[in-house]
Amino acid sequence: MLSIHLHKVIIHAYHGVYAEEKVLGNDFLVDVSVNYHPSKYPVTTIENTIDYVALYDLVKKRMSIATPLLETVASDIALEILAQFSLSVTVNIAIKKLHPPIPAFQGSTGVSLIIHRKDIQ
Repeated sequence: MLSIHLHKVIIHAYHGVYAEEKVLGNDFLVDVSVNYHPSKYPVTTIENTIDYVALYDLVKKRMSIATPLLETVASDIALEILAQFSLSVTVNIAIKKLHPPIPAFQGSTGVSLIIHRKDIQ
């Protein structure tokens, strides 16, 4: 099994339940790993693997849709990856809100999800 990764992708988006988050937005850090079985070894063409440009485009598109809960965003991205990339077996996604609107809070908040194709069929 191979894995394709997007590491530390920073996207400005408007997720959150508070009014100021919907207006000002926030920076989010997204990590995605997709485990898959290539259609053949050795992998020598893009058709035998998962295109990380297409993977990034999928993540960027979904992150652009304002949503109150990161749990929803993570689930939507993971399920769309499994739907769009037939070779994918497992998706591991983590989304961090880099500057949450919590008074005197230093750090980030976030969610993570691991979903297996066999668990959704």
